[in-house]
Amino acid sequence: MSAVETSAPILFFDGECNLCNGAVQFIIRRDKKEQFMFAALQSARGLQAKADLSQIQGFGLKEPDSFILYYKGRYFIKSTAALETAKLLSGFWSLSVIGFVLPRFIRDWVYDLVARNRYKWFGKRNECMIPTPQLKRRFLD
Repeated sequence: MSAVETSAPILFFDGECNLCNGAVQFIIRRDKKEQFMFAALQSARGLQAKADLSQIQGFGLKEPDSFILYYKGRYFIKSTAALETAKLLSGFWSLSVIGFVLPRFIRDWVYDLVARNRYKWFGKRNECMIPTPQLKRRFLD
């Protein structure tokens, strides 16, 4: 695995997407253990993670472009990445495991609908989010 060299969960997100940036802020506020690390998909590590996924799972042109979780040597994408992320958060959010009762194809259909329309519904930034000095250590280049 060449994209990361850490045991911490890493969220790769679309740094230009307002919804994705909002999700990162949401996670930061609820990550009481400060366990998550973050990297924009547009960064060198994000591009490497996408390349790794393409090799592992044969995504080719359909590679994920909104949200990827790397944790314990595995990549998670789409709704599974969202549920696994919520499961790692403290308190109420860890109950997200209930979402796994829905078949993956249904969860991913909803995820894909939102992902396809995220710029139209939530807007797009011209550049990736710049973390505050306090958060900078949790963001990978």
